[in-house]
Amino acid sequence: MNRKSKTFWALVRLSLPAVVQQLMGSLLQYVDTAMVGHLGEAATAAVSTSTTVNWLIHSIPYGFTVGLLSLLSQASGRGDRAEMKRLSALGCRLSLWLGLALTVICLGISPFLPIWMQAAEAIRRPASAYFFIVSVPLIFSVTGSMFASAMHAVKDTRTPMIINLSANALNVLLNYLLIYRLGLGVMGAAYATAISTTLGGVGLFAAYRHKEALRFGRQEYRTLDTAQLRKLLRVAMPVTSTSMVSCMGYIVFAGMVSGMGVTIFAAHSIAVTAEEIFYLPGYGIRTATSALIGAAIGEGNRQKYLDTRNMSLLMTVVLMLLSGGILFCTAYPLMCLFTTSEPVARMGADVLRLVAFSEPFFGLMVAWEGISYGTGRTRSVFVINSLSMWGVRILLTWLVVRAGYGLNAVWYCMIADNVVKATALTVCGLVRKEKIGSIAQKTT
Repeated sequence: MNRKSKTFWALVRLSLPAVVQQLMGSLLQYVDTAMVGHLGEAATAAVSTSTTVNWLIHSIPYGFTVGLLSLLSQASGRGDRAEMKRLSALGCRLSLWLGLALTVICLGISPFLPIWMQAAEAIRRPASAYFFIVSVPLIFSVTGSMFASAMHAVKDTRTPMIINLSANALNVLLNYLLIYRLGLGVMGAAYATAISTTLGGVGLFAAYRHKEALRFGRQEYRTLDTAQLRKLLRVAMPVTSTSMVSCMGYIVFAGMVSGMGVTIFAAHSIAVTAEEIFYLPGYGIRTATSALIGAAIGEGNRQKYLDTRNMSLLMTVVLMLLSGGILFCTAYPLMCLFTTSEPVARMGADVLRLVAFSEPFFGLMVAWEGISYGTGRTRSVFVINSLSMWGVRILLTWLVVRAGYGLNAVWYCMIADNVVKATALTVCGLVRKEKIGSIAQKTT
């Protein structure tokens, strides 16, 4: 087997469980959304009101999961078990602090969130209650994400896949029981999410502690390694900033769409959910890419780094070309799975056919993010994402909404944003010549 074949199969072995997790998790989310959607447009809008805010909340710990994955994978490449255990302990402490702080904040803002999101008066109370309930187990979600990232760093994507799929399946089962059998409606969906999130977090903790390479002692947990913390923050803060700035943009973006009416907002929200499964495979490959790039950096192996980078870009773009074609052909039936409203289904199908053509650009953007996260060089991603989100998507959307254009015009703004990001990240990645030795020195 030649060098490129080895790289290909290494990416496949590591990314396949992550891709399956993303796909199956999204399919189960489809069922979840469809269950709520069949309660009517008002129920869909009530649940969707907090969607972008939840993205923002989860963007804060996401940067730390990327930082932990980057440093842990590099330590694993060097075979430094002592550093791996110190990083594992640090990740556990940070996730507990962040999870507790975010839980308190979310519970506190839940009464005001629907007002800030310009939700219709009729759905504000259920939207507030839904957000409160799903925020109660937030600490389990945050810690679970950190534990899964640590396992990804040591090239175990299978265990987090099994646990997360089990939690998602439980969520669907509880939705059926609580929404329909007990007649709890939107509140039933909230309770189902809270219970499944809690149990998923507990399962990920048990699996995480079972990993010998990540298992730390009481002394390692109690001792805060400030040097390790600084290294992690150097990687994590640009990622967190990227996610937060982008998610705040999504919130402003959703707020502008929400002001266009309940039917348009329902179509937009369902279409966003429907599109998700078609780009999630790219995120699965991104996880594998970051872990393998980090290991190559730790080993100081430049050729392995280049092989992984190039193969990741090729695999992601090809996969997204295929998924874009499928999305284009199945747009209307897909929307009908989530809603019984014909206007919502037609409007959503129109925008899904538009965005299908941009899926390869989205994949290119995701692939370059994974490469940057593996090297620990995350500032360029922050700059490009932030400028494009606010200078392209938000600005153009504000203009088209003020001009009175419809939902199609809004989605053209989304597509323009993705194309600009993909192009800028590609140019930046190809121009910059990575010096593998210098990267390794900065992270040791």
